[in-house]
Amino acid sequence: MPTIKYEAHACFLITTDGGVRIVTDPYEAGGFGGAITYGPIEDAADVVLVTHEHGDHNFVAGIPGEPVALRESGEAAGLRFQAVPALHGRPEGQDRGPNQLFRWEADGISFCHLGDLGFPLDAAQEAALAPVDVVFVPVGGKFTLDAVAAHQVATQLQARAAIPMHFATGRTSFPLDTVDDFVSQAQNVIRVGASDWTVSASTLPEIGTVVVLEPAN
Repeated sequence: MPTIKYEAHACFLITTDGGVRIVTDPYEAGGFGGAITYGPIEDAADVVLVTHEHGDHNFVAGIPGEPVALRESGEAAGLRFQAVPALHGRPEGQDRGPNQLFRWEADGISFCHLGDLGFPLDAAQEAALAPVDVVFVPVGGKFTLDAVAAHQVATQLQARAAIPMHFATGRTSFPLDTVDDFVSQAQNVIRVGASDWTVSASTLPEIGTVVVLEPAN
């Protein structure tokens, strides 16, 4: 069964049944003038997905091993990764440039990492991505979707498990909201109480479930 490990911030390690290791949006420990106080990512990877070129999402050099880095659609380690263009910023705020939405499938499960998505999905994006079993969704607002918009996107994707990321934890000085508002809007919540969650196609929760992981670093 695939295992999902929440490294911290927007970075996850997804390990497939076959042992393929996929890291998403690696941050630079101590980056942004010390604003990122999470520890370094020590897990090796075969594939690194980079949704956009900000230092809290693109530190491929810090990942052990010799991973293939993808910044657009491509194939690596026997898997196909689809990148759907989107925007980073917020409707009422600064335009922060492009942001790729990555979708892939492994072990009968579809995954989607939204990076720093700042807007609900348009019709073309929704058609390209939905449905999705597991979505990694930013919920901290300020620079990305807030809790309300994050739920809207998870609903658009018909996600079975929405895993929140990019929220305040006390280990970064970014002005983000905590995960609480996002969790409070969900009818079904699984608080794993750890950084790792193992799931299979047969054990996926029902649509609309929020799965909260603790940062490992």
